[in-house]
Amino acid sequence: MAARVVWLVANGLVAPEQVLGLTFTRKAAGQLADRIRQRLRRLAASPLLDELDPSGERRLAVRVGEPTVSTYHAYAGRLLGEHGLRLPLDPGARLLSETASWQLAHRVVATWTADLDTDKVPATITAHVQALAGELGEHLASPDGLRAHAEWFCRVAESAPRAKGQSAAPSGKLRDRIAAQRFRAALLPLVEALAERKRRQRVVDFADQMAGAARLADEHPEVGAAERQAFRAVLLDEYQDTGHAQRVLLRALFAADTPAAREATPDTGRPTFVTAVGDPFQSIYGWRGASAANLPRFTTDFPRPDPAGGRVPGWVAAARHELLTSFRNPPEVLALANAVAEPLRRAGIPVAELRPRPGAEPGRVRVALHDDVDAERAWLADAVADRWRAALDAGAEPPTSAVLVRRRADMAELAAALRARDLPVEVVGLGGLLDEPEVRDLVSALRLVVDPLAGAAAVRLLTGARWRVGGADLAALWRRARELAAPVAGSGATAGAAADPVAAALPGEGSERAGLVDALDDPGPSARYSTAGYARIRTLARELADLRRRVTAPLVDLVADVERTLLLDVEAASRPGPVGRAHLDAFADVVADFAAGSVGAAAAEGGGATATALLAYLETAEEAEDGLAPGEVDTAWQAGPASGGARVQVLTVHAAKGLEWELVVVPHVVDKVFPAAKRAGSWLSTVPSLPVPLRGDRADLPHLQLDACTDRKEVADALDAHEAAFDERRLVEERRLFYVALTRAEHTLLVSGHWWGETGAAPRGPSDLLDEVGALAQGAPEGLVVDR
Repeated sequence: MAARVVWLVANGLVAPEQVLGLTFTRKAAGQLADRIRQRLRRLAASPLLDELDPSGERRLAVRVGEPTVSTYHAYAGRLLGEHGLRLPLDPGARLLSETASWQLAHRVVATWTADLDTDKVPATITAHVQALAGELGEHLASPDGLRAHAEWFCRVAESAPRAKGQSAAPSGKLRDRIAAQRFRAALLPLVEALAERKRRQRVVDFADQMAGAARLADEHPEVGAAERQAFRAVLLDEYQDTGHAQRVLLRALFAADTPAAREATPDTGRPTFVTAVGDPFQSIYGWRGASAANLPRFTTDFPRPDPAGGRVPGWVAAARHELLTSFRNPPEVLALANAVAEPLRRAGIPVAELRPRPGAEPGRVRVALHDDVDAERAWLADAVADRWRAALDAGAEPPTSAVLVRRRADMAELAAALRARDLPVEVVGLGGLLDEPEVRDLVSALRLVVDPLAGAAAVRLLTGARWRVGGADLAALWRRARELAAPVAGSGATAGAAADPVAAALPGEGSERAGLVDALDDPGPSARYSTAGYARIRTLARELADLRRRVTAPLVDLVADVERTLLLDVEAASRPGPVGRAHLDAFADVVADFAAGSVGAAAAEGGGATATALLAYLETAEEAEDGLAPGEVDTAWQAGPASGGARVQVLTVHAAKGLEWELVVVPHVVDKVFPAAKRAGSWLSTVPSLPVPLRGDRADLPHLQLDACTDRKEVADALDAHEAAFDERRLVEERRLFYVALTRAEHTLLVSGHWWGETGAAPRGPSDLLDEVGALAQGAPEGLVVDR
């Protein structure tokens, strides 16, 4: 993209200040801006510029002109700030962070007074409401349209006559699908209440920002005319990750074939040069709103005038060029990646195989299948440790290293195996951060401060490194908790009621009255415990009591008090290297961000950040398969010594996109892990997902035709086929995700799996993806090794 800018500027087609570059993250925007500036500085110093423009005006323009490079969302925010009143939208609305957005949605759910028939906890409803609001915004759909679709679906599914041989009642699967549509519609009042709350508080989230900008550009052609006047070269990075609203926005602003564009600049000879860069094999964010169809549609969304046309030109598809040289991967890694992508090519993605750069150094690939998951962890940890030791023994820096997982749940055990070999480890992302031992202890302690029934958190602290309460003492404490929870004599229970076996089996009022935390406060006679155990229990109880007295303190101060009181900072500081303290510091940043996100709400509603709300937010982050949005990730060498220096990073494949390491490990490529097990279905059963007819990319999705069904069996068959088509799309995205994982490696790639996990009565075994790379490695040249 930087070279494209230099070519346009050098040939006098645009000035530097007429260049607009858009990408997804602030870090990527900064890198793109730096590359463009460096190239332009070299152009300004080149004698070739004198040959192109002897007047020197172009050289002066190159030296003083400054391109505009931004994120897609920041650019949308600028448009709303300048033109929002045209819709009208508040141009001064404050942008909510991901954390603050979740908090606001949680407050709407927590204060909801109308009926909502569900057994789901508020944190889950919050996630549903937030995701559904985002989907409606991303696809520029309305709540009324969604209500109408739900009514249509339920009417068709329920009114279809039963087929011959069917029972009178619909099947359980059909009932579940109908219930999902009704529940989605039932959440719409909450979605609308959230929108109203945001309007009152003058705030927007990222989805609101992009949807508003798309509507603005689509409904007001004069906005596009102004942007085309300002920018004559537009560079769109990672275009395969854009969504429908972004596509509508960019086409309305910069496509040359729209009536508004032709009318605004007739025959001026000043086209807007639009260039998109993307890799269809790396389209892995469909679950987050990205549309894989945007990249192949670019050539028709942004056509160019037909060179053979007359004064009133026709339009032809934009030119398409392939950049097929990989400057990152060695030949051995590319051989595997190209083979994994081959089914995608056969399915119609017209991208040729990547080739290594000339003179690329050979790399190393190892593929392994182990008897069990413990052997796999030991193998990969040993392999990483061997590479690090070899580098250090040679007086060199250890290789940049990453373990890329499909599931966040696998991070903790993999990190433990690496640490057992004295390797410094960083678990990246909030979900992974919560698995760090010192952070887990801190969250457990915070939970004990606000929730007297948090038995699991109490057990973690009692059996942890500081307190080390033994099994006999812990059992005695549990017995004391049951005593405290037992019904009090004379409370009104009769002897007959007490003898009722059904009543005895049910959790009564006492189960809500006392728990392990209460036993800490009142452990009973000391004779029940060992001397050391009793002393530790009483000390922990006093510390928790002191913390409860400070529970109304500002959240950041409360969390810091918990850390100091329980000596978690001392434990972290005693570990070799700065990484332990770095995890506590990272968690402190999360808490500070959460507290800061409550400032606006506190002013508007008299509320604010509480420990209970923070714990609910962390629970959501922990339960989400990929965690909450991981933000921008640096490789360890980019982050620098202040963040812990060289270390092995453990992160999800999604978070690794765009990064590279010298040594990459892709573990657990086994059945139902990579590719992932089907956790949720299509919109038929996944409540936050938008039905296909309401999506902006519906032309590229499986269609559902129910109107032609004559009975309930045909309806059920059509729904099953629709669900199966979405499952095929899911597997295709899993293959793209595997391709992304493989292509992060600069030199060494380790791919592994196992037969037996830690639980389960049946073996897992290699997935199709591991079988593919294993077969390729067996027949490949030296450098590809299979361990069996």
